[in-house]
Amino acid sequence: MDILYLLIPLGLLILGIAISAFIWAVKSGQFEDMQGPAHRILMDDDDPLIPKYTTKSSNSDKKKSVKQAD
Repeated sequence: MDILYLLIPLGLLILGIAISAFIWAVKSGQFEDMQGPAHRILMDDDDPLIPKYTTKSSNSDKKKSVKQAD
């Protein structure tokens, strides 16, 4: 029974902290745009899979790589 004298004020303190954190989040605009981030994920621009600029190797480069592989 003596523990209730500690737990009730401690619970009220935690409740007060939670309420103040919620009020801070509302005032700072954390809950203003709930749909925007969800749509932004779906509508992002994908990078092309094939790079636009590729370097072409000459025949001499291919011969050098074959000799090094042997």
